[in-house]
Amino acid sequence: MVAQPPPPAPWADAGLVSGEAVELDVRAARLGSRVLALLIDLVAQLVVALLLGAVLSVLVLSLPRDIMDAALAGGMQLLLLVLVLVGYPVLMERFVGGRTLGKLAVGLRVVRADGGPVGIGQSLTRALVGVAVEWPGLVLPLLSWAASVTVMLTDPRGRRLGDLVAGTLVVHTRGAGGWRPAPQPVPPLFGWAGTLDLSRVDDGLALAVRQYLGRLHQLARPDRVRLGRELWAEVAAVTSPPPPWAAPEPAYLAAVLAERGRRAAYRLGRARAVTATLWPELMPAPATAPAPAVLRPAAPSRAVPTQPDPVRGQPTSVDARR
Repeated sequence: MVAQPPPPAPWADAGLVSGEAVELDVRAARLGSRVLALLIDLVAQLVVALLLGAVLSVLVLSLPRDIMDAALAGGMQLLLLVLVLVGYPVLMERFVGGRTLGKLAVGLRVVRADGGPVGIGQSLTRALVGVAVEWPGLVLPLLSWAASVTVMLTDPRGRRLGDLVAGTLVVHTRGAGGWRPAPQPVPPLFGWAGTLDLSRVDDGLALAVRQYLGRLHQLARPDRVRLGRELWAEVAAVTSPPPPWAAPEPAYLAAVLAERGRRAAYRLGRARAVTATLWPELMPAPATAPAPAVLRPAAPSRAVPTQPDPVRGQPTSVDARR
C-alpha cells in the first residue's frame, strides 16, 4: 500500500529529523498559540510575584530599622523582578521538560533546533533576550515588539528572537492528525442496505471497513481501488442480497457500515427502553419536570343503619351504641 505524501503546509513543518534520517511529524508553534501560552504565563508570573512580594514584605518587617534603607529595598525589588521574569521560565523549562505552565496548557514545548531537549544555558539565553527586546522589552519596547512579531511571522518555523539567538524551537506536543468521518452512503442504496443480512459481519471486518473509509483520502488511487475491492469481496461473501446496480466499492462499503450502525443504535434504544421499564431507578432522571400525580377518587362511604336513641331521642348509629 502506497500512501500519498501529507500536505506540507499544515503538518510536519518543524523540519526535525530523527537519528534514523526520518522526518518527524511535528508542527512548529506559531504566533497564535505562543501568544496564548504567554498570556497564561503572565497570570502565573503575577501570582508568583504576589507570593514572593508577601515573603519579602515579611522579611523586611523582621529586619531592624537601621539596616533597612533605600538601597536594600531597591535590591530586593530587583531580585523579585529577576526571579519572576527570568527565574520562572528558566526553572520551569529545566524541571518540566521545556515547558512552562502556559506551554503545558496549550500543548507546546521548547526543544533544541535539532530536536533534542533544551539546556539550562539555552533557556537562560531565551529568557534574557525575551526580557530585553521582546517581553516586557526593556530596550525600546514598541520597536522591539514590532521587530519580534515580524521575525515570528517571517520565520519558516515561527521562531522568535530568543529562539534564534539560543538555537531553540517551540513545537506542538499534541498530534494534529485530522479526523474525518466515514463517507455517507448514497441515497439509491438505502433500500438495498435495509434488506441486508448482516449477521455474519463481525466486528473485525466492520472495523477494517471503517478504517479504510476513514483513510480513503490518504491512499493513492491504484492501491485505494485494490484495497476497496478486496474489502468488498470479503463483505459480499457474508452478506446478501447482492447490490441492485453497479457502483464503486466504497459506496457499497459505506452503505453496509451505515446500516450496521443504524441497527446497532436501534437495538441499543430498545434495550434502554426495556431497562427503563423494568428498573426505572437505573435510568437517569428526565430533564423535564415530571407530570403531576393523578389522584384516584376516594371510595364511596358506606351507609350505616341507625336507630333512635332512647335517651336523647336522636338517631345514633349501631356501632356508636356498641
